[in-house]
Amino acid sequence: MKQQEEQFSSGKLLPVMEEFISLQGEGIKTGTAAYFLRVGGCDVGCYWCDVKESWDASLHPLVQTEDVISRIKESGMQTVLITGGEPLLYPMDYLCQQLKDINVNRFLETSGSEKLSGEWEWICLSPKKNAPPFPEIYSKANELKVIITSPSDLAWAESEAKKVNPNCEILLQPEWSKRNEITPILVSYIIENNQWKLSLQAHKYINIP
Repeated sequence: MKQQEEQFSSGKLLPVMEEFISLQGEGIKTGTAAYFLRVGGCDVGCYWCDVKESWDASLHPLVQTEDVISRIKESGMQTVLITGGEPLLYPMDYLCQQLKDINVNRFLETSGSEKLSGEWEWICLSPKKNAPPFPEIYSKANELKVIITSPSDLAWAESEAKKVNPNCEILLQPEWSKRNEITPILVSYIIENNQWKLSLQAHKYINIP
């Protein structure tokens, strides 16, 4: 038991929900082929989340990180996207270092609700109102992706955009269940405020994981 606790605290064990190969479906990296690693556990709990089964980490087996890395290596994929749940609930340094050693790009999808760990080529920060990001992640984010559920969210999106570094890409994404209502509003908004870009959940339109 003690050994397992030590492995968990060092990032050598992770509660893995699923692993699969697909195309990135949203954000700046849309269309990029990647190995997806989804870890279980989330401390945010967005009502619109389409993977609510990821929230409870205890439902997902603890897997040796070394075994995950072996499968990634065997896949031949050059990019890994770590998502959740909330990946930063767990120390990411070990996983990132091992992937770096085999020349695999490391992308992170996070709400920023936990402290940043690991070394990343690309960080997509998707902040949530009910669990604000740790301040230090704003300066390191490569991409700010704000989910819009109503027009009133746009003011909050602008306040979040003021916190990121000048080179950070900023995107607005309609919440999927309200896409027909929200997308036209975002199109008009981005035309008037063209520092923003539109993110759509392309994977849902083309029916891939």
